[in-house]
Amino acid sequence: METYSLLREFADSWMLLFLFAFFVGVVIWVFRPGATKTYEDPSGIPFRHEDKPATRGEADAKEA
Repeated sequence: METYSLLREFADSWMLLFLFAFFVGVVIWVFRPGATKTYEDPSGIPFRHEDKPATRGEADAKEA
């Protein structure tokens, strides 16, 4: 069996199964009950400003 056929067969079977299991594991890890505190702070980063939300003009001026 040539190398390409062997790698193609592996990718079509076991690697597909491994990547699917990895995806399911990541989804379970993110939505686990204890993860709420971990992701609460980073989820508010776009809305942070010292005393009020940034206006459209302020946001554009900082980017330029």
